[in-house]
Amino acid sequence: MNVNYQVVNPFFREEYLPDYKTSGAAGMDLHACLAEPIEIAPLARVRVPTGIAIQLPEQNVVGLVYARSGIAWRHGIGLPNGVGVIDSDYTGEIQVLLTNFSSEVFTIAPGDRVAQLVFAPIHVASLVQVRQLQPTERGSGGFGSTGVKPTL
Repeated sequence: MNVNYQVVNPFFREEYLPDYKTSGAAGMDLHACLAEPIEIAPLARVRVPTGIAIQLPEQNVVGLVYARSGIAWRHGIGLPNGVGVIDSDYTGEIQVLLTNFSSEVFTIAPGDRVAQLVFAPIHVASLVQVRQLQPTERGSGGFGSTGVKPTL
């Protein structure tokens, strides 16, 4: 699949272009496209620009932005919304929303790998109202209904 991209930030460098670091990698690393380092205070959120915008080839493809496990584990840096969604009709700069979940200040330098971008197929659904849903083994059982005991 080809994905068109455009450089949209004057601080972009060629080495910031997302790429797969290994032949088996699912995600392309996204780099911080910054003029100077930025600090993330404990529990603070920042938007980190990547310097590029993309155009997905069709409505049935989504770009998903995930945290990098290394900085999440070592430094407590993650995405507060769990995953960022790049819709097929969004063509603005990809920015990564990061939160410092640790108790120490964390610094992001220009060019640092801050997240990963995964492309995935999606199904565009149409909701159809019915009078009753088909019965299932689980039914409407929610939190803890499959074996996890609630602590409340």
